[in-house]
Amino acid sequence: MRIDVITLFPDFIRQAVAFGVLGRACERGLLQVAAWNPRDYAEGNYRRVDERPFGGGPGMVMMIEPLSRALAAAQQAGEGKAHVIHLSPQGKPLRQARVHELAALPRIALIASRYEGVDERFIQQEVDEEISLGDYVLSGGELGAAVLIDAIARLQEGALGDAESARQDSFENGLLDCPHYTRPLQHAYGEVPPVLLSGNHAEIARWRYRQSLLRTAQRRPELLAGLDIPAKDRAWLEAQDI
Repeated sequence: MRIDVITLFPDFIRQAVAFGVLGRACERGLLQVAAWNPRDYAEGNYRRVDERPFGGGPGMVMMIEPLSRALAAAQQAGEGKAHVIHLSPQGKPLRQARVHELAALPRIALIASRYEGVDERFIQQEVDEEISLGDYVLSGGELGAAVLIDAIARLQEGALGDAESARQDSFENGLLDCPHYTRPLQHAYGEVPPVLLSGNHAEIARWRYRQSLLRTAQRRPELLAGLDIPAKDRAWLEAQDI
């Protein structure tokens, strides 16, 4: 998969994809990430990429031409047309289901904007969708782009040491992940639940599922709406002190 990022800070993106799962995915050829600076495609001695907004008001707005030229160069650098995403607090909240859909595409282009925003005409003509990480505002789209790239990279076949790791993540079955424990067995902080030491894989699976149910009900109850929960497990959940 190929991901192109339009950003005023290309070195940030290059560094962000150089470590951990992302770095290994790039080294293995599972993912190709390229960064493009719109300032390289701006005109004039100062290579301006922003201007004051029409109608007045605070801040600056990113101009059409530097962005469109940088995006055109990125599009031409790969095969096929990239699906263009603008990282914006005005976009749809990112969900794991959408990450799966994006991870299946051959290529995407991310617009990591800055300042007060982007000329709306560029968004209307060049952007396929806008995505938000949550109901808060960052100084720019680079962090959002890095988050989205990481989420996509771990779903590429061969990116993780064990593919089962991704299938057991939070949100994969609509629930939050269950608690996890490791050595040492005895510790002042508490004991390991005995079921995890039983060797009974069916009981362990049941415990983990119910713990996921409980944790989701405690922390993100809205996620339970519409889920097909077995009657015995739903009765167990209703009996818990939440």
